[in-house]
Formats: sequence, structure tokens, C-alpha cells
Amino acid sequence: MEENQKDKGIDQSTNINQDSPTVPVNPPEVSAEKDPVNNSSSPKQPKVPKWLLISGLAAVLIAVGVLIFFLVDNTSNSNTVSYVTNNKPASTPPSTKANSYNTPASINPINPAAIPLGTGKVSTTPRVGYVDFCNNKGTSVAPEPNLPWINKTNNTWDSLTKPAVQGSVSWAGSASYSVTLSGSTRTITTNDLPINHDSGVFPISVNDPAYQYDHNPNKITSQPTTWQLSANPIAAATPGCTSDGPIGVLTDGVFLFNALDADNRDAGATEILDQWQGHPQSAGMYHHHDIPNFMLKADSAKSSSTLVGYALDGYGIYVERDANGNLLTNANLDACHGRTSEVMWNGKMTDIYHYDATLEYPYTVGCFHGTPITINKTAPHGAGGNPTGNKLPPKT
Repeated sequence: MEENQKDKGIDQSTNINQDSPTVPVNPPEVSAEKDPVNNSSSPKQPKVPKWLLISGLAAVLIAVGVLIFFLVDNTSNSNTVSYVTNNKPASTPPSTKANSYNTPASINPINPAAIPLGTGKVSTTPRVGYVDFCNNKGTSVAPEPNLPWINKTNNTWDSLTKPAVQGSVSWAGSASYSVTLSGSTRTITTNDLPINHDSGVFPISVNDPAYQYDHNPNKITSQPTTWQLSANPIAAATPGCTSDGPIGVLTDGVFLFNALDADNRDAGATEILDQWQGHPQSAGMYHHHDIPNFMLKADSAKSSSTLVGYALDGYGIYVERDANGNLLTNANLDACHGRTSEVMWNGKMTDIYHYDATLEYPYTVGCFHGTPITINKTAPHGAGGNPTGNKLPPKT
């Protein structure tokens, strides 16, 4: 009879014969509850008090809050760096981790009115503050011309009073520049005409005050070029020397030459450039010898890093500033004018070697940290764009 009752789902706790001494009686404090699944009765589980649930939730929230406070407090005390690329905010938020590669906290800045003269600092081996030059002209240096913005006594030059070629020629509709990344290859296509600024008038007009210092007779011409650089460059066994002609390209689409003029002098100090720090050489290549002022000023944020170009070995060229907004100097860089730090590279924050733009000679690339590609645009600076051979005797 008892088996039949169980098979029929009869609740034994409520249908028991109370006179039977062989059947145990359920404790009165435990009530029976129908199981909706198997239609049988089971003891009701005790409920957790609401105050206990609320207390537990509050404890979890407090623990999360403490953890967030700890993380924020730690990162705010580290020497973190904000980053931009191509003069625009980086698409990927910068890492906030502290490391030894961050921009130096404080730098003794270079005075733009008294920049140390680089003439004579040309070498056949890598040296900090020098250009490692592999041209067969050797390292002989022509005498420094007498130019009013060059202080031979202090061996400095004044970038604020140095004259610039006049005029403003627009290249809109003619200039082209693109950078594409595919796998491990970065393809750069340019015609060497500036995409985001004008140029001065070349050849230099006889009516231009700059003509008394430079007769540059050259005309700017298109230079269709495609380079395939490594997107993940690696250091060469030994640094490589720079040569005549392009050593890279800046993000304005214009070729970058090293810091030497045709006579191995400091090109930034001696050559007459336009207001965008560019000029053409004998083959019509418009080029820079340093990073133009408009690029240096495009991002003057404190502790910032801005990609402004690519060298022929694939490494990036950056404008970096310290915690006070000052540019780096040779004291912060190696013999090739670069260093390793965390910058935006290939769309993500990466600890990687790169070159740095400075107001101090050699300005960008002193030697190649990696292995440069071979290009066919190795024409010399040539006549024009330098105070030699086509220049009137300077006024003294």
C-alpha cells in the first residue's frame, strides 16, 4: 500500500496513519512544498535574509571602488606620455603604464636665437651630434661664410633673423602623398610636392632680399616616387652612413635630406630656404634638411610625441616634447639621433626605436639605425640652395 501511494505521488507526510508506530513523523518545523517538476513534495529551503544580500552587494561595490582608486592613483603618479600621430589625436588610447622610455621630465632647451652651429661636425663613423656621411667627397668642410645671422664668436646661428625666400606657390591639385600598410610592408608614394603647404618662389627672384645671399637658380619639379619600407624595422648589425639625396620623407610629402649642404656645412644655418624650410636642388628635388617650424609647432603639447616622417630604413621620425613642452636635444639621443620609447606605431602603442626632431644639429637623422632601402634618387644637393658657386659675396 505504501509503495502504491509513492507511485501515485501521494504526499506521505500528510497522508500517514498517525497511529502506526512504524512510520516516523516529520518534524513539525519543516513544511512540505510541491515540486513543480516531479509533483512530489520536498522540504522548503530557508530564504537568505534581504539585509544579508544587500550587505554582500555593498561589500563588492566597495571592493571594486578601492581597486579602481588604487589603479588610478598609481597611473597618475607615473611619468606617462600622451601621443598624437600625423598631428591628429591617436585613434588608440595611449598606454598609461610607466616605463623608463617616457619623454624626459625636464630638458635644457635650445635657444632658437642661438642654435649651436653644426658646421664641422661631419664624420665617417657614428657620433652623437654629428652626421655620419658616406659620400666620396669625404669630410672636408668649406669655410663658414660671413652671414649676419651666424655668430662665429659664439659658434651659433639665429633662426629667428635668418632670411627666407619670399613668395607663396600653391601645389594644390599637383601634390600627392600616400602611406599604406600591408602586412609587414609600408608603401609610401609621393611626387615630392608639398601636400599641406605652399613653397617659396624658385628660382629666387633678383628682387627678393634673399637673393643677396643665394642665387638658387633651380626650379621645383615633380619627382614621382614609390618606396616600400619595412613596417617592423630592426636594428642593423652596425649603423649605416647617410648619403647625398633623400634619406627619408616627411608627412608633408617632401623629401628629407641630411643636415649637410654641398660643402659639408650646417645646411640649416647656411642655406637659404623658404618659410617652410624647403628649397630645390639641381635636379628639381624640393627638400627639407630639418623638420619645418610648422610641423614642430603643430603639436606643442607637454609630454607629446608626433609622427612627422619616415627614414629610408623604415623607422619613424617624431617630434617629442618633455613635461614642460620642450623639444629633446642631443643629450637625450644616441649617435643616430634617435632613442627607444613608447610611441604610436602601426596603429598601436609600441616601444620601438625612432628618430627625433630637434632644433640642434643634425636635426633629424645622424646615421641609419636600421638598413636603408636602395633608391635611385641620390643626386647631390647641386648648385643652388647653398651659399657656394651661385651666391654674391656676403655683406659683412
